Amino acid sequence: MKKIQMVDLQSQYYKIKSDVDNAILNVLNTAAFINGPEVKSFQSELETYLDVKHVIPCANGTDALQIALMALNLQEGDEVITADFTFAATVEVIHLLKLKAVLVDVDYDTFTMDSEKLKAAITSKTKAVIPVHLFGQCSNMEEILKIAKEHHLAVIEDNAQAIGSEFTFSDGTVKKSGTMGIMGTTSFFPSKNLGCYGDGGAIFTNDDELAHKLRGIVNHGMYERYYHDEVGVNSRLDSIQATVLRKKLTLLDNYNEARRKAADYYDEAFAGNENILTPKRAENSTHVFHQYTLRILNGKRNELQQFLAEREVPAMIYYPVALRKQKAYFQESNDADFVNTDQLLEQVISLPMHTELEEEQLKYITDAVLEFMK
Repeated sequence: MKKIQMVDLQSQYYKIKSDVDNAILNVLNTAAFINGPEVKSFQSELETYLDVKHVIPCANGTDALQIALMALNLQEGDEVITADFTFAATVEVIHLLKLKAVLVDVDYDTFTMDSEKLKAAITSKTKAVIPVHLFGQCSNMEEILKIAKEHHLAVIEDNAQAIGSEFTFSDGTVKKSGTMGIMGTTSFFPSKNLGCYGDGGAIFTNDDELAHKLRGIVNHGMYERYYHDEVGVNSRLDSIQATVLRKKLTLLDNYNEARRKAADYYDEAFAGNENILTPKRAENSTHVFHQYTLRILNGKRNELQQFLAEREVPAMIYYPVALRKQKAYFQESNDADFVNTDQLLEQVISLPMHTELEEEQLKYITDAVLEFMK
């Protein structure tokens, strides 16, 4: 049996090695390293895949979030609501821009923003909402968009973990994650469902004016060389990463299906164990399983992680500390408003999840978990 890894990027690479190697060599031979034809082609192909008017590539997913907020012309002290249970990048960019992060609880089953808590957190200073499509499925975008419209709030989707997932509205309309708010953002970090071989990110929008502004911001605020119309940053996707992403985009749906099959195996293996809750699949969202995250109900999550490590099964805890209690972002809060987040912090554990998992590995992993959970 191959060594089990949380993400097996080597095996994934070997399957596409010839195509990727030739594509990278082509970039090296043309020397079009920045904003070359590969970047423009990837941008166009991702627009088609997402059915969105504009994709603006950038250097990484954190930049994508920051640039999206910059495009809204928010003022110091304006409030941006996001989830307390997620990776720090989402709140990091809010603080960097001297905005006020307002953190809210998540739904216990889906790990995504609790829309009722969102509604309760809105004040006269609230200007934007960042729902996070955590672990591979969409937040309740129908309800979030309805609330945002009522209060004239901009919605920026943090889609770093759910690219390729789809949300079905009550009228039957189906939209790809990241294309429902005024902007969506994503990361192409290597371990993502669509990952490059370095850093990369992108912003999506159907708004022509915003797209124009975003394209200026990512390039030092320039639309014409040496004429700076916006306060901008230097955040560009390089051509080598773009050419890798072009090859992998054609396989993204297959990659996501492979993840779902692995998740199905896990679900079936753990069904009926009263101390294990498998990931809830929302009725109105497909799940692309960036992570496969269990909730361990017997209070022995940490012991399970150690037990698995002794058997050479990696398992990660995403995330061990609430954002509101992180030293850099600490804010006074009533723990009663974050019951689900605080419960999840004690229960969640993520098992290996990637496109190359083999049945022998899945059996070894699930047998180990069940052995401990007897």
